[in-house]
Amino acid sequence: MTTHGASGTGPAGGPGGTSGDRAAGGPAPGPLTWTLTEAVLRTVEEVGGYAGGVYLRSGTPGLLRLAVLVGLPGPVFRPWWRMHANRPFPVAEVHRSGQSVHLADVEEAMRRFPQLVANLPFPFSSLYAPVVAGRERFGVLAALRPPSPGVPVSARDRARMTRRALHLGEALSGLARRGTTVEWSADPVCVQRSTAGAPPVRFGSFDWDVGAGTVTMDPGLLRILGAEMASPCSIEDLTSLLEPEDGYALWAAARQATGPDGRPAVRRIRLKGPDGGLHLLEVSTRARRESPARDGGPGTAADADGSGRASGPSGVTGARTPPVAPDGGTGGPPGGPGAGAAHLTCTLVDLGTGLVGSDATDRLPRAILAIDRLGRVTYLNERTERLLGRPRAVLAGRTLWEVLPWFGLPFHEEQLRAALLSEEPVRFLARPERGRWLSVSLYPGRDGVTMVLVPEDGPVDGAQEALPGALAPDPAGADGIVPSDDRITALYRPVALAIALSEAVTARQVSSVVTEELLPAFGGRQLAIYLLSDRRLYLAWETGFPPGFLEPFDGVALDARVPGVETLTTGRPLFFESMERLGRTYPDLPLDAQTGARAFLPLIASGRPVGSCILGFDRPRGFTPEERTVLTALAGLIAQALERAQRYETESAVARGLQDALLPHRLPEREGVETVGRYLPGTQGMEVGGDWYDVIETGQGRLALVIGDVQGHGVAAAATMGQLRSAVRAFALAGHRPQDVMRGTNRLLIDLDPGQFASCCYVLLDPESGELRAVRAGHPHPLMTRPDGTAELVELAGGMVLGIDGRASYPVTRLRLAPGAILALFTDGLVERPGEDIDDGIEALRQALSAAGSLPLAEAADRLIREARQTTARPDDIALLLAARWPERG
Repeated sequence: MTTHGASGTGPAGGPGGTSGDRAAGGPAPGPLTWTLTEAVLRTVEEVGGYAGGVYLRSGTPGLLRLAVLVGLPGPVFRPWWRMHANRPFPVAEVHRSGQSVHLADVEEAMRRFPQLVANLPFPFSSLYAPVVAGRERFGVLAALRPPSPGVPVSARDRARMTRRALHLGEALSGLARRGTTVEWSADPVCVQRSTAGAPPVRFGSFDWDVGAGTVTMDPGLLRILGAEMASPCSIEDLTSLLEPEDGYALWAAARQATGPDGRPAVRRIRLKGPDGGLHLLEVSTRARRESPARDGGPGTAADADGSGRASGPSGVTGARTPPVAPDGGTGGPPGGPGAGAAHLTCTLVDLGTGLVGSDATDRLPRAILAIDRLGRVTYLNERTERLLGRPRAVLAGRTLWEVLPWFGLPFHEEQLRAALLSEEPVRFLARPERGRWLSVSLYPGRDGVTMVLVPEDGPVDGAQEALPGALAPDPAGADGIVPSDDRITALYRPVALAIALSEAVTARQVSSVVTEELLPAFGGRQLAIYLLSDRRLYLAWETGFPPGFLEPFDGVALDARVPGVETLTTGRPLFFESMERLGRTYPDLPLDAQTGARAFLPLIASGRPVGSCILGFDRPRGFTPEERTVLTALAGLIAQALERAQRYETESAVARGLQDALLPHRLPEREGVETVGRYLPGTQGMEVGGDWYDVIETGQGRLALVIGDVQGHGVAAAATMGQLRSAVRAFALAGHRPQDVMRGTNRLLIDLDPGQFASCCYVLLDPESGELRAVRAGHPHPLMTRPDGTAELVELAGGMVLGIDGRASYPVTRLRLAPGAILALFTDGLVERPGEDIDDGIEALRQALSAAGSLPLAEAADRLIREARQTTARPDDIALLLAARWPERG
C-alpha cells in the first residue's frame, strides 16, 4: 500500500491502489492526497469498517467536498460528493459543532438524523469525527461499518475515531504551514481497500534434460515446491508430486514439444502443495536441442523454433506418478527426434486456489459476475460470457457500468447501494431491454459483490418478497425500470412516516403524526389508537368518529371479543372491505356507520404488545396484498414510536429528578465575589441532558468555578453528570491543582466506562487578587467582560475531552479577573443553532454579554438565556455560570 511519505510514483487515482481511473478533474497525487488516503484507510481498519471517507473544506464558504472515498464506488455515491454545512446530516452537524457523532444502527440514525435514513434507508453503522487543529476546521472523517442494534459504539472505537481525526488535523496543519492549500475543489479520489483474498500468483521455471532425465529448477519454482526439494533432481522426483492423471498430461506435453513439428504445449495440472492446499498450475513446455559446438567451443542451446529466445519465468509443482515414462522408458518422452540431446524448457504459473473454484462456477447453470468494492469487474464465468455476448478478456477489469450499462439507472444504483452499505443480499428484477428480464441477486462481502444473473420470463406475483425492500420494475413502463406510481408510493409511505415519527416525543405527538401522514396516504377518515396497560386497552387518540362512540371501548379487557382486542392478542391485522362484512363477523359489535371499510392493526414493537390502531374509510374498499403489507409494516413503526414515547416520558421524569437533585440548589457566597448559575433542559427528545455547573469553596479561600457537558441525554447522561460533578468536587476539596483535578476526573471517567465522554472547564479563582488558573477539556472557551463593558473571548489552552485518553494532559492558563469584570462559562447548547456556525453563536453571546454588563448579575444571566428560553425547538440543554468580582466597598 502506497502511503503518505512513501517514495515512488503512486497510482493515478491516489495512494492505495485505487481500482479505476481517477475521476475527471481530480487532483494529481500529492502530499494532500497521500495524507488523506492514509488517514481514511487506517481509520476504517481500526474501527472494523468496510468503507470510509473524508470531507474537506472547499473554496466555497460553507461547502464541504468529499475528497477521498475508500471501499465504495464513487459514481454510485455521487449525490454525497458535496455537503453544505447547514444540512441536517451527520457530516454537516459534526463540522458545525466540532463534536463527534456515532450512530450504532439505523434506529439511532432515524432518531437523530431521519433525513440520512430517508436518503440511505439501509442498515449500517456510521462514525464521524471533526478534523481540526486548534480553532482551524478542516473537515470531517467518516467510517462505515456493520450495525450493532441496541449496542452503542464502544468507548474504544470512539477514542480511535477521535485520535485518528486529531492526527489528521495535525498533519493537515503541517501541510498548510509548508505551503499546501488544504482545500478540495475536485471530484473524490476513490481508493480500494486492502484485500483479504487468495495469495498472489507465483511464477517458476525448470529445464528438463531429456537425455539425462534431470530437472534444474529456478528459485521461483523451489519456493512453490517447498524447502524439501533439491535442484537439480530427477524428473521422477518432480512428477512424484503430481496426481497420476496430471503426470500423464506432463509427459504428453513433453512428447508434443519434442515431436516432429516441435509445437509448444500448454497444460493445466494440479499440485498438492506443501501447505496442504490444492494448487492449479499452468505449464508451458518448449523443446530446445544442443547445437554442435563451433570452433571447438561448448555447444549452445537453441529453441526448437530457432528463435533462440529464452522463456520467461513461470511456476510448477509435480504430482505422484510412477518414476518411469508412460511407455516404460526411464528418462524422457520416447519417439522425439534426437531425444538424447533434447531439452525441455518449462515455464509455469501457480494460479493458486482461486481458479480451481473458477472452473467449478463455469459449470453452474447461471451467470456469475464479481466486482470489487469500487465497481470493477474481477471475475465472470462462461455463462456470463454467453449472456453478454462478449469474452472475459474484454469484460474483466472494466467497470460494472460499462459491462451492464443499465446499472447506472437510479433504481438499480439504489439496489447496489443497499448491498454495499448493508452487506446483506439484495434481489430484484431488471429488464435490460424490451422483452428481456433478468433476476438479479447481489451478495456483498468484504472485498466486493458477487452477482448472479438468471434470465426470467417476467415478473411473478410475490417474486419480489424474497427480501425486504426489493421491488420489481413496472412491466408497463417505457423502459421497464422505473417502479410504477403505486410502488413509488409504497416506498414513500414508510420513509415519510418514519421521518415524522422520529421527531415525535409524546404519545399524543405520535398520534398526531399518524393522523397527518397515514390517513391521507390511504384515503382514511377515522383513526383510533389504543394503548395497553394492566391487560386493558385504553383510548389514547381518536379522530373522525361520532362523539362518544368509542367511550364504551375505553379500558376494554383483553378477553373481550372485539376486533381491536383480537388483532393485538393474535398479532394479525384484520381487514374488512365493508361494514356489512364487519357486522357479520362481529354481530354484537356496535357500528358507527352503515357504509365504509375498516382496518384493525396490531401495534407490536420487537415482540412486545403496545396497543392497537383502527383505520376507518367512508366507502367500501378492497385492500391489495401490497397495501396490507405496507399497513402492517407501518403499524410496526407506529408501535416502536409509541413505545419510545412512553419510555421517553418515563425516563424524562427520572432524568429531570436526577438533574434537579444533582445541580446545586444554592451557590456559596464570598465577600467581593458574586456567582449566578442557570440551567435549561432541551425541548426535543429526552429534554434533560448532562450539562452542569458548580461553585466549590476550596482551601486557602479560593473558589473553583466548574462547568461541564456530558455527551447525550436522559438518565444515563444525568447519572454520568452526577458522577463527574462528585469527582470534580472531591478533587477540588482535596486541594489538588487545576490540572490534577482534570487529569483525575478524566481517569475516573475512563475507569467507569459509561460509554460517554464529557467536556469540562475548571477555573480556580483567588477572590483577593483576582488571579485565575484555568484548564479546559474540549469545552468552549469562556467569555469575559472587562470593567469598561467590552466583552471578549478568553483563549484557554486545552486538552482532549474527558473519557477518551488516559494519558491526556491539561495545560494551565493564568489570567486575572479585574474588579468589575465578569467571567462567563457556558455549554455549547447556548451558542449552537441548527444550520448556523457555532462561531456565529459565540459572537452573538459576546455581544449580548457586553450589552448586559451593567445589569445586576442575576438579570444579566436571565437576559443571556432569554432567547433560548423562548425557543420551542431547542435540541440541547444549556448551562450558564457567571462570576463577577466587585470592587471593595469603601
